[in-house]
Formats: sequence, structure tokens, C-alpha cells
Amino acid sequence: MAVNISISLNPGLYLKDPQQSELGKRIIKHSILMIDELGFEIFNFKKLAEEMKSTEASIYRYFENKHLLLIYLVSWYWEWLNYMIQIKTFNIEDPKKKLEIILHTFVSISEENPTIDYVNESALHKVVIAESTKVYHTKGVDEENKKGFFLNYKEIVTTVSDVILEIKPDFPYPHALASNLYEMTNNHFYFADHLPRLTDISNKKGQNEEVEKMLLFFISKMLA
Repeated sequence: MAVNISISLNPGLYLKDPQQSELGKRIIKHSILMIDELGFEIFNFKKLAEEMKSTEASIYRYFENKHLLLIYLVSWYWEWLNYMIQIKTFNIEDPKKKLEIILHTFVSISEENPTIDYVNESALHKVVIAESTKVYHTKGVDEENKKGFFLNYKEIVTTVSDVILEIKPDFPYPHALASNLYEMTNNHFYFADHLPRLTDISNKKGQNEEVEKMLLFFISKMLA
């Protein structure tokens, strides 16, 4: 069943909030599907407009360029992940259990979300896995960071690092471990499908369980 939800994102990412209009929601919907299908390099606003049977000008009223659109989509995912983590860990007092829930959410979020009619969660998850490093591995990252474009990601890392310190207060690298757990999740999904010699995860059924088992193995050793 579809749910009506609006994710609050940095207004510097867009010229007009796409979540507030039907055309904007269609831009979100079709851009996710097209980036997943074509890849970010090949994707452009001309192709998006043709797919939507609209005009490039209408898309440019919402987003200045496709890079900001990609940041918007990945930020939407980060904020949704933050939301799901908060919901799932609410009233969980045991920090080890809390971290296990967070790691499970990293792995399975695209399967567990209630459906939002203009967001294909499975396709967006694949876009994040394949394309999210292009959001901040850029020459403009410092200026975009000053504008607060990556706060959603930082909130995830802060949440996880706080739980790590609950488990082991003297652990010296909580933020490094937190960001690596998140990146490891996405990287090994990607490696399993495209660069299998870089991982021990298979690209067959049960991949989610394998990745989660790997994450739990690392934290059991590092936070013992």
C-alpha cells in the first residue's frame, strides 16, 4: 500500500521542491528508473524529458543540473535510511542489539520500506550502490559540504558511531568504523554483481544474508 510521506531535504539542492507537485514526483520517479537502467553518465535531462513526455525546460525549473538531481536522490535515500533506523531502534536499550538492527536495515531497507508511489525503493537502492560515490567524489565537494548537502549521511554516521561507543567506550575510531560499515554494505553488493574477485559475497540468492553476516563478523571482532 502506498504511503504519503515527504522527506525534508536541503533546499539548496533544488529550485522547486519536486515532492510538492505531480510533475516533480514524476521527475523523481523516472530519474530513479532511468539512472538505474542507463547509468548516471549516459542519463541526461533530454532523455528524461522524452521518457516523461515533457520538456527539458520543465525539468530545469526543478533542478539546475543532473549532478544536483543525483545528490537529491541519494540524500532522499540517506534521509529515508535515517528515518527507518530511528523507527526500528526506538526503545531498544541494548546497544549491541541496536547495532545489529542498524546493520540489518543497511542491508534490507529496499525490501522493508512501505511503498511510496513515486519512489521505486529497489531501483533507488541500486542507484545508491552504483552511483552514490559520484555525489561526493567531486572537485566541488568542499563547497557543497559547506552548503550542508551531506548532512543526511553525516547523521547516519553519527548515529552508528554513538552506538559503537555505547558498546565499547574506548574504541578509538567510531566514525571511521561507522562510515566503513555503511560503505562496506554498498561496496560488496556492487562487487558481488560486477567485480566478484574483490569480495567473498556471491551474486546469487541469499546475498542480503551474506552481506549482513559479513558485517556482523567484523563488528564482533572489532568491538569484542
